[in-house]
Amino acid sequence: MQPEGPPGQASNLGAVPATDDEIREKYLERAIRELNALTRDLQGCRSCPRGSVMPVLGSGHPQADVFLLKHAPQPSEVEEGVAFYGRAGTALMKSLKRLGIDPLAVYGTLCAKCPVGDPSLADDRCVARVAQELAIVQPKVVVVMGEDALAVLNDLDVPLAKPVAATPGVIQPFTPSVDAIYTPDIDESLDEEQAKRAFWSAFRVLGQWFEDLPPY
Repeated sequence: MQPEGPPGQASNLGAVPATDDEIREKYLERAIRELNALTRDLQGCRSCPRGSVMPVLGSGHPQADVFLLKHAPQPSEVEEGVAFYGRAGTALMKSLKRLGIDPLAVYGTLCAKCPVGDPSLADDRCVARVAQELAIVQPKVVVVMGEDALAVLNDLDVPLAKPVAATPGVIQPFTPSVDAIYTPDIDESLDEEQAKRAFWSAFRVLGQWFEDLPPY
């Protein structure tokens, strides 16, 4: 026997609107699925001449406010297959702690994810996957480290993106919803005191940006 009333009307009775926490959980689940799919694509990609060595993957929170980007992996990152593993990661963790930034609010990745001897040999289509990561994570700020990484960022096909200038320590608009901060290359800033100071001078601007972030 068919119920009276318009079809489908009864199915909405008693429906409870999703809470903010439930909505956030759904978005997080989707981001995790999409990053996992990107990981599988990267591991199966054969566009770059990396042989049997696995690509170096991004790491961090799938919906981080802060997106760290540098150009190519160091040997320690290649060995572990994880971006920002090793000296750069340790230095950044100390810097984040000093700035009062929760590491769980950070995601880090590389432009050239394949461990090729010359990063310029990385396939352009693979490098362009950074745009996919940005779309998945949806950060509020990109910290782009070094001129090579900056050139990649500015060449990405990101909707409504503006060019980011190589001006260290200045908060710049990247898209209507994402800021950008340019710093020197972290890997080139670890062995010389003046280079360390130059990196820190630019990077510490992130602390003020994070402090001014609305709590919602």
